[in-house]
Amino acid sequence: MIRPLDPVSARSRTALGLAFFVLFVAAWSLATFGGYVSKTFLADPMTMLREGWDLLTKFGFLTDIGMTVWRVVGGFVLAAVIAVPLGLLMGAYKPVEAFLEPFVSFARYLPASAFIPLLILWAGIGELQKLLIIFIGSVFQIILMITITVGNTRRDLVEAAYTLGASDRGIIGRVLLPSAAPDIAEILRLVLGWAWTYVIVAELIGSSSGIGHMITDSQALLNTGQIIFGIIVIGLIGLISDFLFKAFNAWLFPWKLA
Repeated sequence: MIRPLDPVSARSRTALGLAFFVLFVAAWSLATFGGYVSKTFLADPMTMLREGWDLLTKFGFLTDIGMTVWRVVGGFVLAAVIAVPLGLLMGAYKPVEAFLEPFVSFARYLPASAFIPLLILWAGIGELQKLLIIFIGSVFQIILMITITVGNTRRDLVEAAYTLGASDRGIIGRVLLPSAAPDIAEILRLVLGWAWTYVIVAELIGSSSGIGHMITDSQALLNTGQIIFGIIVIGLIGLISDFLFKAFNAWLFPWKLA
């Protein structure tokens, strides 16, 4: 019997996760091989695999994958370098939060894709434009989430540190940051997933490389096999990066994830 919040073993979690993918592929195969959906609109799994192999062996798709990964990592790191210190500052000092939080809350609702025409005018259609789209889509989310996390630090820990003679700088470095660090790492892991959606948007317009560019070219040719393969590659890379990020967080903060 399943009860709310009952834990699941690692083996059961893996089996259940794989079971969903098996059922998904089975339903996909039934819909396509069974003739319920035209192959013009949805390629079957075998066609998708053949088209994917052709992309990898004949059309240099590995280069496109590398370019997309570089753009995600570059834009995300740039956002994190700006957002983590600023979010920590806003969470620690309420006047700074009062000054910046309205703008950050406003900016985080602006779709990154809306900035593409301006960024093309300002930065052209090169790599900087794509990095800036990922930066804009990620930085405000990270700032606000970190601000909330740092601001929720237990007040008794701060008071105890003051009692022991800690300075304001010591409070930030020895209390607020260590307390919030595991949650900050988790925030970065979650926002990294969002960064993948922004890079594909950036590559759909004014790009000559990347997974998004390949998807656009395949759409023009009605090659749904290549489109689906590109989407699956994005999901696989994102899933692998998520697992690596989660494993690193568990190693870095074992007490938090135990």
